[in-house]
Amino acid sequence: VPSDYLLLLKDVVPYRSIVFYDQLGCGTSPGPEYKDAYSIESSLDDLDALVKNVGLRSFHLYGQSFGGILAFEYLKRIAERNVDDNGDSRCLSVILSSSPCDVEQVETVAESLIGELMAKDDDASTIMERFRISHQCQSEERPKALSDAYAHAGQPGVWRGTDSIKGWKAIKPKEGSQRMPSCMVMRGEHDFVTSECVEGWKEAFNHKFVRMKVLDGCSHHGLLENGLNYGDIVDSFFSEYD
Repeated sequence: VPSDYLLLLKDVVPYRSIVFYDQLGCGTSPGPEYKDAYSIESSLDDLDALVKNVGLRSFHLYGQSFGGILAFEYLKRIAERNVDDNGDSRCLSVILSSSPCDVEQVETVAESLIGELMAKDDDASTIMERFRISHQCQSEERPKALSDAYAHAGQPGVWRGTDSIKGWKAIKPKEGSQRMPSCMVMRGEHDFVTSECVEGWKEAFNHKFVRMKVLDGCSHHGLLENGLNYGDIVDSFFSEYD
């Protein structure tokens, strides 16, 4: 899914320069329409190239949902290189927002939540919209930014959804790797990425500086549900590591 739905960050974190990018195959980054062209590893290559070509030196990294998985794997790759620096680039801290640490686990949790909604009302024609309102974005109508993002998302069956990363699970960098940046894991109170779906991040980083933050009254898209509070939390955390 492209970055359209994250552009609000410019307004709620106004005093920072923010680089948004669309992963290959979605939004403004059209790509091949066959599955073999995509993988987490190739996405990391793209992110690595972006950081170097934009000329980022000291920066904070932010990833929402799958973007958080990508952010973790990128930092893990850098840590396992076990060199003094990554060229001229250095990540100061990272935020993983509503990012599960285990794809199979979050799929199971989501199915359970859908089951609970079906037990209350077995109308299958409305279940996905009810799931959205309960656990994805708690608004009467889907926000335009989110609709725009999904309208330009990757092709189903090519590089989209959890089927594309089936079986992925966060694994700590190998022994002897460099220390990864300090991390904050954010999730909404009613998020389908539940507390159990993020608990494993504490063991996936090779240090103990992993902070958990629950956004009261929010679900998966806290930025779109309570943008000002979300922005304050993001900026405050990054400010600790500037």
